[in-house]
Amino acid sequence: MLCTHHLMAQTPNKNMKAASNYSVEIIRYTIAPDQQDNFEKAYSEAGKFLQASPYCLGYEVIHGEEEPSHYIVTIYWTSKEDHLNGFRKSSDFGGFFQLVRPFFANIEEMKHYNHTAITWKKEK
Repeated sequence: MLCTHHLMAQTPNKNMKAASNYSVEIIRYTIAPDQQDNFEKAYSEAGKFLQASPYCLGYEVIHGEEEPSHYIVTIYWTSKEDHLNGFRKSSDFGGFFQLVRPFFANIEEMKHYNHTAITWKKEK
């Protein structure tokens, strides 16, 4: 079953070029087919709290093709410190966490990664 609603994903943008030391948080989920609509709706709604945060540079939610129960959420933070001690202590975190909390037990990995200079993306 494919979800029909639109995710409000914000992918990395020009602000990230200026913030070369940003932190990338990767969250891998396994979501049962009967919960996928709820999961995508939760992240679509939770996105407004990420967008409101001065610490969030962008995010995206991707869905597995070969393994459709797998999702990866990528959130770009100004730094790991800003994520853990800024966003998580802000009023935006409460609203965000309330929406995604039902899926907390479905997390397979939740870690921060550092940006490297090895990157390329084709411009349209």
